[in-house]
Amino acid sequence: MLTANHIPSHPLKLRTKQSGVVLFVALIVLIAMTLAALALMRSVDSANIIAGNLAFQEAATHSADTGVEAATAWLQTNNTGSTLDADDSTNGYAANGSAATNSPGAGQSWDNFWSSSLATTRARQAVALDSAGNNVSYVIDRLCNNAGSKTGGASCVASPVVQAATGNAEEAGQIPLNAPSVVYYRITVRVSGPRNTVSYVQAVVSM
Repeated sequence: MLTANHIPSHPLKLRTKQSGVVLFVALIVLIAMTLAALALMRSVDSANIIAGNLAFQEAATHSADTGVEAATAWLQTNNTGSTLDADDSTNGYAANGSAATNSPGAGQSWDNFWSSSLATTRARQAVALDSAGNNVSYVIDRLCNNAGSKTGGASCVASPVVQAATGNAEEAGQIPLNAPSVVYYRITVRVSGPRNTVSYVQAVVSM
């Protein structure tokens, strides 16, 4: 016996309910896609900021070479005579650089030490504003406990004297190795640039 299919008594009302469910699902999908897009944009912005900061940091480090070169040139110019035996704050120089007062205290950062002391006492500006927008300053510390002659009680960190010794190398006609004692100098360079970039570079030279 054939039976007739059930025919809703109100087909228009059923279609309206189905349309409401589709609209609800579509809204959920739209919200999820919007959140995903926002997360992606935030991720891209963060990556761009990090890349930009690294570029500024690298540029600041390169600019520090200018300070190291300026400090080294000043040392070479004044390496003869007694100029390096005394402090010269106008050129950022301390003859007793190994003294505790010329380095950060326990738990103190170099930036805090520079801002609270060196910036107002003896930091020497090498470049006011270079092509990368960096300001370069430096200080020079002779690695001695006291001012004065390096052979007169200044108690300096220095290399040993190397003298040629008679031996197989000399007897074989090789050039004998002779080297005088040299004093070490610590050069500290501070570079400040765009986006509050601050970089410190230290170099030790001997002469």
